[in-house]
Amino acid sequence: MKINHLHNWDLSSQDAIQLQKDLAEKLISNQPIDINAVKLVAGVDVSVKNNVSQAAVVVLTFPKLEIVETVRSQQPTNYPYIPGLLTFREGPVLEDAFKQLENEPDVFIFDGMGQIHPRKMGIAAHLGLWLEKPTIGCGKTHFIGRYNEPDVEKGSYSQLMYKGEQLGVVLRTRTNVKPVYISVGHMAELTSSIDLMMACTPKYRLPRPIRQAHIAAGEYE
Repeated sequence: MKINHLHNWDLSSQDAIQLQKDLAEKLISNQPIDINAVKLVAGVDVSVKNNVSQAAVVVLTFPKLEIVETVRSQQPTNYPYIPGLLTFREGPVLEDAFKQLENEPDVFIFDGMGQIHPRKMGIAAHLGLWLEKPTIGCGKTHFIGRYNEPDVEKGSYSQLMYKGEQLGVVLRTRTNVKPVYISVGHMAELTSSIDLMMACTPKYRLPRPIRQAHIAAGEYE
């Protein structure tokens, strides 16, 4: 799969923050995802072990969610862990993994944030600009923003607000189970993103594409 190489990754934290601010102006956040047109959906995750990052991208059919392709890439973990700059740590190894894809997904779901980010530039948003495809962030833990706990029933959600603006939702994907944090990355829209997340989450807390990517990323040879 061809992707846009927009910039180098080895930036200082100050330059990285400025770049995020500049790139955020290019995000498209009001483009509904036509779920009926989605044929392939990808889950994206990165694991780190012994200072080696392993990226995994798993492509599944939609709506049956059957795996058709799994790609991995390994690289040394050179960028420090800095909250808000995760993409600069994981971007290089993910870029290499994306290039290996033989099947081009219609939507990418990231284990991480989209626009739930101080500069709206979580990993799903940032790499959405590289991929030029609809991307959605699905975070497992609270990062920023305020919200009311959603109802306990599956499918319930509440708005996540940050500085007076809604950046995403807190979504209950299973009844009486901890919610996840859903936000648009790029070339998507929130309501249709929620619908797609629920369609990709038939059994467990996490959407199946992310679950499979997490398993693949953790399988070191």
